[in-house]
Amino acid sequence: MQTITTIGLDIAKSVFQVHGVDAAGQVVIRRQLKRQSVLAFFQKLPSCLVGIEACASSHHWSRELQALGHTVRLMPPAYVKPYVKRQKNDMADAEAICEAVARANMRFVPTKTPEQQSCLMLHRTRHLFIRQQTAVINSIRAHLAELGIVAPVGRKGVTELLHIVADPSDNRVSEVALPRSQPLIRAEGESNFGVSEIRFGRRSWLQSQWRRFHSVCDPRPSASRYHRAGRTKIWPG
Repeated sequence: MQTITTIGLDIAKSVFQVHGVDAAGQVVIRRQLKRQSVLAFFQKLPSCLVGIEACASSHHWSRELQALGHTVRLMPPAYVKPYVKRQKNDMADAEAICEAVARANMRFVPTKTPEQQSCLMLHRTRHLFIRQQTAVINSIRAHLAELGIVAPVGRKGVTELLHIVADPSDNRVSEVALPRSQPLIRAEGESNFGVSEIRFGRRSWLQSQWRRFHSVCDPRPSASRYHRAGRTKIWPG
């Protein structure tokens, strides 16, 4: 069997497609792999260049294959698309990835560490909660506006509307609409709580990273630098 030097790996949830070529560009292998067989397959191969589209779970597989000694390059899917020669399918995608990763002018995506992905998860989760909260608030405003109840823009106006809906003695909200509005109130409260939790978690993470940075690289000048400059004052920080 010829030595494989470059592999295009089309990743998915269950079935992966492999397209491998040798140093001369001749196709050596085309096959499908089950998810549980991917690492075992690459363990048997000598170190080679592996190209993967930068998509869901690509950073995980990049780290796993690099741990096996392979050189992994992640590429934006938009940069791989021009290399698809025929109808789009897993085989064509893997071949296009294999072709694109060998291009000298290709731009690659750095592999994220688990810590970087955890930070990204914080931002994306917060963004999800904010979108959900905005949708619920807009729904509450629209429903109550049909009853002639409006409030100013901003959090203060939302609080006023929530108090109106939560007050059973307020006759402006009918008995039919009042029970139907309770799920919206709960959804808004849960989204607001989620945003607060993410904000607190992000602040704690940033503080830990800042302390870690200062422990490694303290920006304060040492006392010896002041002595060399003929100063006796010590850095006050």
